[in-house]
Amino acid sequence: MIVTKETVGTVEDAVGRLTDVIASKGLHLFAVIDHSGGAASSGLALRDTKVVIFGSPVAGTPVMQAHPLAALDLPLKVLVWDDDGQTKLSYLPPADFAARYDLDPELAQRLAGIEGLTDAAIA
Repeated sequence: MIVTKETVGTVEDAVGRLTDVIASKGLHLFAVIDHSGGAASSGLALRDTKVVIFGSPVAGTPVMQAHPLAALDLPLKVLVWDDDGQTKLSYLPPADFAARYDLDPELAQRLAGIEGLTDAAIA
């Protein structure tokens, strides 16, 4: 299951708010992938679509130490995209991540911050 939240403004506005929240929480912004920009540079059309990749070594490293394959899904990612004029944020819910890698509750809790982070970005 994917969590999707609606927000106001453009994709660029939402990415700006999200990256501001990431910075305010002291998290590391690894990259913003501009899929629609990449498509346009190849002469292709794609709705405004960006992926924000972020995390915290303090939170993620213990997860990867216990479950090395979790590195396939870390750092965390939020898709920010235009759905016919409505800007949305989508991500894998922490409970699904925890279930995929059979994380114990302490490790699962390290990833739960994505909920509050995205809530703050859409407020």
